[in-house]
Amino acid sequence: MTLPLVMTCGDPAGVGPEIAVAARQRLGAAVPFVWIGDPAHLPPGAQWQAVETPADAHAIPASVLPVLVHPFPAPVVPAAPDPANAAAVIAVIERAVALVQGRAASGVVTGPINKAALIGGADFGFPGHTEFLAHLAGVERVVMMLACAELRVVPVTIHIPLRAVPTALTPEGLEATLRITHAALMADFGIAQPRIAVAGLNPHAGEQGAMGDEDARIIAPVLDRLRTEGMALRGPLPADTMFHAQARARYDAAVCMYHDQALIPIKTVDFAGGVNVTLGLPFVRTSPDHGTAYDIAGQGVADPTSLMAALRMAQEMAARRAASVAVTVAGAGTGKAGV
Repeated sequence: MTLPLVMTCGDPAGVGPEIAVAARQRLGAAVPFVWIGDPAHLPPGAQWQAVETPADAHAIPASVLPVLVHPFPAPVVPAAPDPANAAAVIAVIERAVALVQGRAASGVVTGPINKAALIGGADFGFPGHTEFLAHLAGVERVVMMLACAELRVVPVTIHIPLRAVPTALTPEGLEATLRITHAALMADFGIAQPRIAVAGLNPHAGEQGAMGDEDARIIAPVLDRLRTEGMALRGPLPADTMFHAQARARYDAAVCMYHDQALIPIKTVDFAGGVNVTLGLPFVRTSPDHGTAYDIAGQGVADPTSLMAALRMAQEMAARRAASVAVTVAGAGTGKAGV
């Protein structure tokens, strides 16, 4: 029997608790997970049951949310994040990572957080979830992927001003992003020979230098070098022709140079069903591709579609990793590693 996933509560003043309940009701036992948080923050009338370990979720009725209880110091008012709860939000993330690292859970699905609230209430020293998870895992570099059924995108630079992108874009950073993406497409998505399309930085991929030299000077040499290792890379490509349906059929993931170049296409293709995936971690981590949604928190109208997609994707990724480990162990036992 596979281990359940663990889901963090995120900011309890946002929609995290209510979409957790809704996702459990719709998915039932098909995607076993436990929610870590304070049950006082769940919507009124929510059906939940405390568990001692993630594995206990298998014994909970399919319509009931299994909860690893984590008390918070302050009550919650929807849409009003309380700095007094910031340390508990961080502790829940740490607890989830400890569970998956201790092989008590198969992966982590994170609820949306408010970084400003964590900084103001607990001196949170990280730009966001992704960097904090990398710190907890002891990993120097990770990659953010946004994925849905029709498209996977990876931004090389993320939460920085557009004016800072040309300076932040380096050959070393691009190469590391491409290597991590390539490895994850094989290990986590089951693609034996990944095809990656790489966007140029400038309009028309620089138009032979007429609109900037970064495409020829920074991007192209990295792609040429990695192609000699057997990677199937296309680019640098004009970003404005990369995302229509016919173009998407020619690659498994698109690596983009900055945040909006990657996120605008995927949110156009599937606004509700996108999933945030952290590549390069030693454990599976996904998250719904939306924030705390304070404007609708506590109203019972939040859409759990993205969370449900994140749970399903985490389950699939964890299963592939477990199968890979099983094959490796079996091969080692017969003297034929990887058979």
